[in-house]
Amino acid sequence: MTVLGYPRRWSCQWLPVLILLLDTGHRPGVHGATHYKAGDPVILYVNKVGPYHNPQETYHYYQLPVCCPEKIRHKSLSLGEVLDGDRMAESLYEIRFRENVEKRVLCHMQLSSAQVEQLRQAIEELYYFEFVVDDLPIRGFVGYMEESGFLPHSHKIGLWTHLDFHLEFHGDRIIFANVSVRDVKPHSLDGLRSDEVLGLTHTYSVRWSETAVEHRSDRRRGDDGGFFPRTLEIHWLSIINSMVLVFLLVGFVAVILMRVLRNDLARYNLDEESTSGGSGDDFDQSDNGWKIIHTDVFRFPPYRGLLCAVLGVGAQFLALGTGIIVMALLGMFNVHRHGAINSAAILLYALTCCISGYVSSHFYRQIGGERWVWNIILTTSLFSVPFFLTWSVVNSVHWANGSTQALPATTILLLLTVWLLVGFPLTVIGGIFGKNNASSFDAPCRTKNIAREIPPQPWYKSTLIHMTVGGFLPFSAISVELYYIFATVWGREQYTLYGILFFVFAILLSVGACISIALTYFQLSGEDYRWWWRSVLSVGSTGLFIFLYSVFYYARRSNMSGAVQTVEFFGYSLLTGYVFFLMLGTISFFSSLKFIRYIYVNLKMD
Repeated sequence: MTVLGYPRRWSCQWLPVLILLLDTGHRPGVHGATHYKAGDPVILYVNKVGPYHNPQETYHYYQLPVCCPEKIRHKSLSLGEVLDGDRMAESLYEIRFRENVEKRVLCHMQLSSAQVEQLRQAIEELYYFEFVVDDLPIRGFVGYMEESGFLPHSHKIGLWTHLDFHLEFHGDRIIFANVSVRDVKPHSLDGLRSDEVLGLTHTYSVRWSETAVEHRSDRRRGDDGGFFPRTLEIHWLSIINSMVLVFLLVGFVAVILMRVLRNDLARYNLDEESTSGGSGDDFDQSDNGWKIIHTDVFRFPPYRGLLCAVLGVGAQFLALGTGIIVMALLGMFNVHRHGAINSAAILLYALTCCISGYVSSHFYRQIGGERWVWNIILTTSLFSVPFFLTWSVVNSVHWANGSTQALPATTILLLLTVWLLVGFPLTVIGGIFGKNNASSFDAPCRTKNIAREIPPQPWYKSTLIHMTVGGFLPFSAISVELYYIFATVWGREQYTLYGILFFVFAILLSVGACISIALTYFQLSGEDYRWWWRSVLSVGSTGLFIFLYSVFYYARRSNMSGAVQTVEFFGYSLLTGYVFFLMLGTISFFSSLKFIRYIYVNLKMD
């Protein structure tokens, strides 16, 4: 249940596009910390509040009945910060560098019964607040709730009216900031009459201490007060599980390539030499298996434009995912900074649109496509349209509930401008280059005009079984690590082991390629040459398993609730599964294509 009203008006200043998109290299405490002199004012910004268990449900801090200046002045934010739901505004707290403060009055308030009830509901839903000091987040709970006993049952609600700020400095820079209510008693909100006005006095204290730590990044993990949990250990179970699966699959594919195929090739070539006096049709009638369909295996599939669009967008997301992980490994942006990954993802998505246009148009022209303009439109719409529809629903829900996750109109126009001026033109440019550089498909085997009849297939070679096997095996390789990814995106963990993530990502692609080759071989051995779409669907179905896991995670592994969080979770989980379908379907198709070219090039034919 939403306990906050509609957001107050804030000023979202337009910033230059490049600054908004490229503001990802700032590393707090390393290069970007402010230098102070003793007595200099230190601005404390209030940011947002929201339920602890619903990370994506956030509201402006001043929507609560709290101490608020007469004129609210907001801080200019980067694009990534706005996308992350940040709405920083100056506060009434007066803090000066290295000057301690003891129980200074912040403000006096007279709360109506409706405002008290608003605070009560916020405390019952475990609302936390976030302040920011010199780019350092400070978090704490709005109030205190205690429930004890069954008979008699007690339910106590208290509001924290005093905050103790603890700041550490080294030289002229702030290294650490925290807030505490350890030695404070909450102000009870129980037992108030409906017509009673509650008088409150908010106070605060500031304590400075010097530290030997020179940079914020040098602090030990978890020294931030432990408000949010952190996951720092290497997940050896996930790595070992993935490595074993990769070794088994690679070994299995190696056996196919080195033994089964070698025997098949030797037998087929020997039979062809012994029947060289006869015709190719006689050969076809005396044998079976993947050799017999050599005149149909390179027959172009239906809906070739859609297939090429899937491959193009899948290649783009492969580059996008790899780019973000590599940027994190190289330290090109600080993953703890507000909205850093959001800014990097938007920038990379816009720049990698040329890849989707090139791959899609290049392959479309190779397989005889003529309507390349329509192919470019389909390629650029394949992800952007589902994303826009999903975002529209999610953003509307946020807007209706007054959440800061609802994007301002200026940000929406900026994102639309980036797509229209960068993303779409690069897709068209990539498509033009792909079309002009495309050569013929160059199939190793000549395709007959009349398609061969496909014999009845056993149940274990059906599309559904291939999708189940091809989707489950890659999913099992990342299932353990997937929990920590979900706990980071949809929870309060902070994932920093990007080397391990890169390794698991490589394992996922390797498993997808290997299982695709194995399933394609089994399909061709049954004289079924319709491998084009089957190869995409078989391993691409991993996206469906990831979505099913997201349902399990929401129901059994998280405490998320409410319409706002639920709509956002399932909306973007569907998009995530769709992206994995595109990525792994692309890897699967090109692996199968490479494999099929290999086996038919090495086959002697008339």
